[in-house]
Amino acid sequence: MPREQTAPTKSNLLRVKERLATAMEGYELLEQKREILVMELMRKVEQVKLLEKDLDVCVESAYPALKRMLIAAGRERADRLSQGISYRYELEEKRVMCAGMNLPGLEVRLPRVELKYSPANSFAECDETVLEFFKLLKVLTELAAVRTIAWRLAREVRKTQRRVNALEKMVIPAARDTKIYIEAALEERDRDQFFTSKLLKKKAGKE
Repeated sequence: MPREQTAPTKSNLLRVKERLATAMEGYELLEQKREILVMELMRKVEQVKLLEKDLDVCVESAYPALKRMLIAAGRERADRLSQGISYRYELEEKRVMCAGMNLPGLEVRLPRVELKYSPANSFAECDETVLEFFKLLKVLTELAAVRTIAWRLAREVRKTQRRVNALEKMVIPAARDTKIYIEAALEERDRDQFFTSKLLKKKAGKE
């Protein structure tokens, strides 16, 4: 990035030095923040991977249980049983402290497992299916909550990286080049004034 167009004065040099010092300090702080965010994001990604493995295990268990129940009860009977069953789920945004930031997360409150059909219509395969799908639902909600935080962290990492890049590639180089330019111009001016002063003294001495 080209240097700033500013007059080479001592007051401007002081302002540029202050701006450069502030930019350097901001760069270091943002770089530290970025590293913390990346480490926290990696931890969340590992949690997501573990929950995805748990999800695979639950899926491999829940759907075969459903298949066994359909074979044992028949589709029509299973459909009649399901029509009388409903559960209430609560979903809301929850603030989560992560990497020093108050991020919006997701909280899902599941209902207590209840076998809502009558004992006369109950059978082992149906009970097993309900319990297996509640396990599956629990893992899904945990996975959704962790993924939400991971997405927020990833967005913060990108935002912080853009600021780091702006300081590193634009603001700091421009301020540094401006500082060098002003210092060089002032040094040249001082030399000119020094030689001019010597010439005047020499001329005055001859007179």
